[in-house]
Amino acid sequence: MKRNMKQWVEELKNAPVKKPMPVLSFPGIQLMGVTVRELIASSDLQAQCMKAVADRTDTGIAVSFMDLSVEAECFGSTIRYSDDEVPTVVGAIIKDEDDAAALKVPAVGSGRSGICVEAIGKAAELITDRPVFAGVIGPFSLAGRLLDVSEAMIYCYDDPDMVHVVLEKTSEFITNYCKAFKAAGANGVVMAEPLAGLLSPALAEEFSAEYVKKIINVIQDDTFTVLYHNCGNCTIQQIESIVATGSPILHFGNAIDMKEMMSHIPSEVIAAGNVDPSSQFRNGTPESIREATLKVLEDCSDYKNFVISSGCDIPPMSKWENIDAFLAAVDEYYART
Repeated sequence: MKRNMKQWVEELKNAPVKKPMPVLSFPGIQLMGVTVRELIASSDLQAQCMKAVADRTDTGIAVSFMDLSVEAECFGSTIRYSDDEVPTVVGAIIKDEDDAAALKVPAVGSGRSGICVEAIGKAAELITDRPVFAGVIGPFSLAGRLLDVSEAMIYCYDDPDMVHVVLEKTSEFITNYCKAFKAAGANGVVMAEPLAGLLSPALAEEFSAEYVKKIINVIQDDTFTVLYHNCGNCTIQQIESIVATGSPILHFGNAIDMKEMMSHIPSEVIAAGNVDPSSQFRNGTPESIREATLKVLEDCSDYKNFVISSGCDIPPMSKWENIDAFLAAVDEYYART
């Protein structure tokens, strides 16, 4: 369903009661009775799973599956699959400057990217009561998977030119991928750039924010918006370049103090976060997640541009009683304010 997303962002920012926006998709496998392995291989199952989650939860957006291995697989990376965990990238495919120069930008539709685009098209037809967001990886985080995460950090110092060669190619693919999601009917994308959160502010600007900004400048318009996610622990120090990317919604992980982060967010930008997906959604109790959720809401109560969310993607086998408790805590908070 096509929407004026610029207007939607303004309405969200000004709404006195804001629906939560957890990064919630994979736990839908429990509602569907399927495995992660089955889910990621079928556009029909992905769309139905997103619909099942939307029917179960009154959230602000519907988010597709944050499988950050999809784009790397398109480039040729080896992927490890599991029935109950998100797929992961195994090993590096770029070892030197020759590998970087020879790297080909894959077509959208290669690997599992075609399945993901088809799934968003189907989900956009099924879910019409809230915006539908696809999921993509950020340019530096994708480069890190192709170079090896640890090596990528070192290359930023030792061989920055090679990193930039790879970033030009990852950015080109991500831009094309976002365009395909847009054409399929998505209202926006959640761009996950967690690896950049480990860099110094100067390196994060050079190797991440500048490329994210270029992508956003191409794909974002009144009908399509980018929600930027970074769960690294250095995001507060990087916030100036993150804001400069032009994303109207910023999403942060539980490694930072959300209250402190809000003091750095311009009033015209929405920021969301950051209940711990591991210790709370996956391994907490209804009582502990209620307390954690209320604490974040109360800590950020002075900021009308704050939206409560999970700190990152909620793991597939997270208990639904914990997810329900998170949503109930949000309702409890707004009922008394």
